[in-house]
Amino acid sequence: MRKNRENVILLALVATAYIVTVEITIMNVALPTLSRDLSATTTELQWVVDAYNLFLGAGVLAAGSLGDRQGRKGALLIGMGILASASLVGGYVDTSDGLIIARAVMGLGSAFILPTTLSILANVFTERRARARAIGLWGASTGLGVASGPIVGGWLLGRYWWGSIFVFLAVSTAVVAILVMFFVPTSRDPKTPPIDWRGLSLSSLGIGILVLGIIEAPQWGWEAIPTIACFAIGALVVLMFIAVQRRIKDPMLDVSLFSDMRYTAATSSVAISFFALNGFIFLITQYMQLVKNYNPLSMGLRLLPLAFSIGVASIVGAWLAVRIGNKVVVTLGLLLFAAGLAWAALNTAGTPFSTMIAIETALGLGFGLTSSPATEAIMGTVSKEKAGVGAAVTDATRLCGATLGVAVIGSMASSLYYNRMNSTLSAELHGSAASDATGSLGGALKQARSISAGGDLEAARQLSETATAAFLHSMKGGSLLAAGAVFVAALIAWFLLPARPRVHNSAPDPAALGHAVE
Repeated sequence: MRKNRENVILLALVATAYIVTVEITIMNVALPTLSRDLSATTTELQWVVDAYNLFLGAGVLAAGSLGDRQGRKGALLIGMGILASASLVGGYVDTSDGLIIARAVMGLGSAFILPTTLSILANVFTERRARARAIGLWGASTGLGVASGPIVGGWLLGRYWWGSIFVFLAVSTAVVAILVMFFVPTSRDPKTPPIDWRGLSLSSLGIGILVLGIIEAPQWGWEAIPTIACFAIGALVVLMFIAVQRRIKDPMLDVSLFSDMRYTAATSSVAISFFALNGFIFLITQYMQLVKNYNPLSMGLRLLPLAFSIGVASIVGAWLAVRIGNKVVVTLGLLLFAAGLAWAALNTAGTPFSTMIAIETALGLGFGLTSSPATEAIMGTVSKEKAGVGAAVTDATRLCGATLGVAVIGSMASSLYYNRMNSTLSAELHGSAASDATGSLGGALKQARSISAGGDLEAARQLSETATAAFLHSMKGGSLLAAGAVFVAALIAWFLLPARPRVHNSAPDPAALGHAVE
């Protein structure tokens, strides 16, 4: 009976985590459609993606602390209510600004969800093998969510309007919330101090300013005063956050935790993995749609090897970590992930799908072997009473990594594309036409179609080929940047991650398997 109850709890929490992480990448497949229907610029498209990640990453620490203090199930249901409501609104907005705001509110709701799903798991599954299995499935759901977002989005776009993506997410969240309400238990730590509002404000402000600078740098210029000001002010605010956390008695985040190099190695592995995966997906969805000319559904289906391999490797990785240790599994996963990214940098317009299957499989296996064992190592060092904050730190690092992945890799690719187009673009394009062509591949192809409709087929062909070559150049640079970051993470994991994590031996929380309804 208890085993059946644990399985139902696991199913509900895994489904919840999947919905939240699907939100991270489901918009990537809709970017070309949004560009056309909402007349969104490249920067606005990036903010449609990043607004969700930014508010999720900024709010997750406070939300995790609130769950520990007030009850994790209550925090989970509050987050699901916010997410479902904002998703429904997002499906019917008609401006890019409105969509960005809706995505930000979705991120805020999700900030309550992710840490509570993981912290409830940590309280229900306290024996290491059982916990590793649960976290492996949780990790598989989050990895699958990130990888299958374009698949789900592509299927919906192939049949309905772009807003159907948000309606689908709203309905799915509401259905799973019913399951959570009746079957998932609650738990709390009554000794947890109040939320550190100063820490929340400083961390949110610092991260927001830094990401703003990264996203806008291609348009402002990397050496422009606004860009430098964003980086300088953002760094200063982050340093103020660290100083405040060190000084106060009950900080939102115990920053001394990161002085433990073993803990830092595990969190770095998770953050950099999500940095690379989200940045790569941001590029590969555009490559498949604009270079390979796949429709949204066809493109989504071609990402199935990535999603499937992440799911398998996440479960296998957690199983292997218990038997041969975290260090070996995480390091091998990162090396395989880096190799897949380097291989992806060689893509051309003529790359066959069989090669893409091999690349996606290498990426998925590498990511899955990294994420679940590293997460299990982190949660194994945190007591069940502080599981909410421990899960929140894990979620904050992975989501900040995801946000920065799109921002940094997207910005670098945008800069490379802009510079290559500026140096090769025909002088015959002027004004808004030239701006569209140098702004994005989608804009260039739109101008090429306009030129072709005017009868100059040769000029249209040249513009299309020039823009495609510039995009491939930018994707190569972005993929190599991601590969380099993951390789550095592999070195960190090998030298600093322990073979096996320190584990807090805690008895199961009776309340975690007692009454499902608070």
